Amino acid sequence: MKASDHTEAMLAAWKAAGVGLADLAVKLPDGEMLWQRGRALDELPLAWPRAANSHGAEVYVRPARGFDWSLLFLDDVAVTVAEGIVRAHGGLAVRTSPAGGCHLWLPCTQPLDEVGRCRAQRWLAKRFRADPGSISGEHLGRLAGFRNWKRAGCWVNVLGGLVGPQVALEIPPVVLDRAELNPGRSPQISSAGTEPRPGGDSSPSGIEWGWVCRMLEAGRDPEQVCRDLVAVAWSRRGLDVERYARRTVERAMAKVGRPVL
Repeated sequence: MKASDHTEAMLAAWKAAGVGLADLAVKLPDGEMLWQRGRALDELPLAWPRAANSHGAEVYVRPARGFDWSLLFLDDVAVTVAEGIVRAHGGLAVRTSPAGGCHLWLPCTQPLDEVGRCRAQRWLAKRFRADPGSISGEHLGRLAGFRNWKRAGCWVNVLGGLVGPQVALEIPPVVLDRAELNPGRSPQISSAGTEPRPGGDSSPSGIEWGWVCRMLEAGRDPEQVCRDLVAVAWSRRGLDVERYARRTVERAMAKVGRPVL
């Protein structure tokens, strides 16, 4: 593939994922950032960044700010992991240097604003061991088909193309719900019999126990609560997470007087 083919493949994948507008950024060798914001993908002025890139500028892109998009960004994902994710969920893996990992653009089942994308990317970064510093919801990634001058001028290339939306990743509601249990934030536990474990347990498992009780008392589907707990506790419990989640939900159902799963 020619360099321009890699660029076209990346933009085509974004279009297929529902992205219509992009912010294009060119970082000059002296550090100055030049922007083209909110441009339609078919109207990106690519001749300008190509000329700048040939003289040492870096070229970046992101879905335009201020819109909801169903495309998530992860940085520094191991090549074998990125390729596996693309096979399983669709998306786009972009190799930014021979020695480094990939930028991963991953389609999800619902459009998300920047806060939602940040929450989803934080969860995914833990799951796939991506860079936790690149989860802001509006992070720039490198545009394929250009040179990476931070890595001796190597080419930035597309490794995988978009797969149909039927395999797009579904982000568990608990990851996105700003009023519920979120990474880095404890839920607000009500006083109606949904307190953490006796003794005021403020450990992660104690907080999760209180949240599970509250969700079941509110009539939430136990199977969905179990799936959400798996999503939240995955990075902490590892291979034991399924057993832990089901056991926690079963105990909480007995506590709040609902039939066991």
